[in-house]
Amino acid sequence: MLDVLPFSLATALSFALASLLIELTPGPNMTYLALVAASRGRRVGFMTVLGVAAGLAVVGLIAAVGVAEIVQASAPLYEALRWAGVFFMLYLAWEGWTGGGDVSSRTTGEDGRYFRRGLITNLLNPKAAVFYVAILPTFIEPDRALLPQTVFLSGIYVAVATLVHAMIVVLAGTLAPVLNDPRRERPVRRVLSALLALVAIWFAISTAR
Repeated sequence: MLDVLPFSLATALSFALASLLIELTPGPNMTYLALVAASRGRRVGFMTVLGVAAGLAVVGLIAAVGVAEIVQASAPLYEALRWAGVFFMLYLAWEGWTGGGDVSSRTTGEDGRYFRRGLITNLLNPKAAVFYVAILPTFIEPDRALLPQTVFLSGIYVAVATLVHAMIVVLAGTLAPVLNDPRRERPVRRVLSALLALVAIWFAISTAR
């Protein structure tokens, strides 16, 4: 059965471990998912996770055909993508700071909106492209076909990231019942929004060339 894989089992396991360690590092996805799950509930949080997964998968496919390398090599394109991501995160932080409403009043329409936000956040994340261009290739086995390895490894990364993000939603979602009390909801939401804004600033600094 393992013979049908485009890479060895050792490569798959080591790449999965590397992906797990990377995803456990605090970043924009982790902070935003915690904010959404705590203030909007697990259902909306999981829809955001699906959007994040879709964004990571799209970036992975783009990297597989070489477009991510073009972005990485072009300073103007990289900077445009980087700052678009920073400002989008700051917008989400501002919306979280000023928004409100109790968790139980959320509508199905919000599911699609938060899916799109998770998607856009990762499409505008140059660090995702850098991962696929700079880190993933180090796990490629030169004696095997390149494209199948790239696609399968990208799938492993998306799967690991999605599991980590789902756990964040589960943990942060435990706060949702507590936040039904407006006296608690506003300060907790603002703390999480402030953290997201700080992450956006850190993101701007850490991705600068």
